[in-house]
Amino acid sequence: MIIRSFEPRDLPRLTRLTIETFGPFYEDSFRPLVGELVFTRQHGRWREDYRALLAALHAPEHGKHVAVADLDGEIAGFAGWEIDPARERGTVTLLAVGAHHRRGHLATDLCEHAFGHMRAHGAVYAEIGTGGDEFHAAARALYESLGCIRLPVAVYFREL
Repeated sequence: MIIRSFEPRDLPRLTRLTIETFGPFYEDSFRPLVGELVFTRQHGRWREDYRALLAALHAPEHGKHVAVADLDGEIAGFAGWEIDPARERGTVTLLAVGAHHRRGHLATDLCEHAFGHMRAHGAVYAEIGTGGDEFHAAARALYESLGCIRLPVAVYFREL
């Protein structure tokens, strides 16, 4: 496996991978939890939102970077991050690993790659976030294993 910089030809695969990775959260977890009204207004266009996000995720001239984990020509996962030089902060904005490649330390390698790049470009701390629900339990465990400190946050929704 090699971790390499994003190339424009990677975009369709990264889009599919992201939708495959996060579809179960939106459809099987978030939708039933909050109901149709909140789901539709908050994340009803989640696929389109990811398509737009991914198209702009890699813009090195604006401090935005994407690295892909390439296994013999197959993209097994990727990480996207940005660096804010004024705050000396790096932020992992998106991390996804294909279902068949999970539990093999690929996400750890991608995070460490992103953290190393952030450090090399002046960041002195990093931010990475995930959900507090069961779907995101593996991500929380990963981030804590990397030495990240969990900040308790609560978000509430209510139909009016």
